[in-house]
Amino acid sequence: MKIIFAGTPEFAATALAAVIAAGHEVVAVLTQPDRPAGRGLQLQESPVKRLARANHIPVLQPQSLHLQSKDLNRLEEAKHTLAALDRMDFEVMVVVAYGLILPEALLQLSKRSGRRGCFNIHASLLPRWRGAAPIQRAIEAGDTKTGVAIMEMEPGLDTGPVLIDEAIWIANNETAQSLHDRLAYLGGELIVKALKLIADNPKLILHPQDPNRVTYAHKILKAEAKLDWSNTAEQIDRKVRSLNPAPGASTELNGELVKVWLTRMPKAESNALDVKPGTILGQGEQGVLVQCGDRPLELLELQNAGGKKITGHQWFLGRPKDKTLCFS
Repeated sequence: MKIIFAGTPEFAATALAAVIAAGHEVVAVLTQPDRPAGRGLQLQESPVKRLARANHIPVLQPQSLHLQSKDLNRLEEAKHTLAALDRMDFEVMVVVAYGLILPEALLQLSKRSGRRGCFNIHASLLPRWRGAAPIQRAIEAGDTKTGVAIMEMEPGLDTGPVLIDEAIWIANNETAQSLHDRLAYLGGELIVKALKLIADNPKLILHPQDPNRVTYAHKILKAEAKLDWSNTAEQIDRKVRSLNPAPGASTELNGELVKVWLTRMPKAESNALDVKPGTILGQGEQGVLVQCGDRPLELLELQNAGGKKITGHQWFLGRPKDKTLCFS
């Protein structure tokens, strides 16, 4: 099929690679403008743009597609981009983690004569976890499974009917990074299946989402990174894994920031309920034990401000042993 692809990060690049490998013709790519990144704040191309350029696919990078913008330059750019897309010879539009809101005008032009619409790869089993951070919220909530849904796009936030979906189990040591990578691969497989369905079936069977099962995956805020040691060990463990690799869970020791990257529920059912939450209890089997609201949690990988990631044992060796230490 002839496809317009819209996406920006690595998750989207994985899907684009699968679409190209399946033999579809990507006539154009929409991706976010280059952004400054790294210590030198040099402009960096998105993973999707790099892949598109490597495959000689035309790339469009509008600042906005918003047709009600008060910024005249952005408004003209949006109009120009939509007009350019409408002139292209394509059959379907695929969107994944693009990062810009698609106006209704774009959804409408994707359904004009000879076109089959606009389909989104979403990293959850809709209608659970609509929104910006479905991977992180699934881990944080303690979900045992998640998946990918291929959804026909509507003006609402992830509200469209689902064409196909597929579930995977969430491991009890899953981080947002590891789950991201597995879902990205699944998303690539599933969009290829979806495109075959679209090509082979003039009339698609779409499944409306159940409004009674909707949950929202709100964007991760930096303020959420701070750990509350009065929570249960399981809640803190899930929080740490959901924030790895970004922005990373954090706590403080004597006013100094400490990042917590990996944790583990100890095998022993030891409790120290008379100890203040956040108190460092000593070494565990693999890391350092810290009291939570209900029981200890083992911290396996930490990072002091300005330092490198180190094991919990290494971190504990640098602490004074003659006084009680407590994270706050």
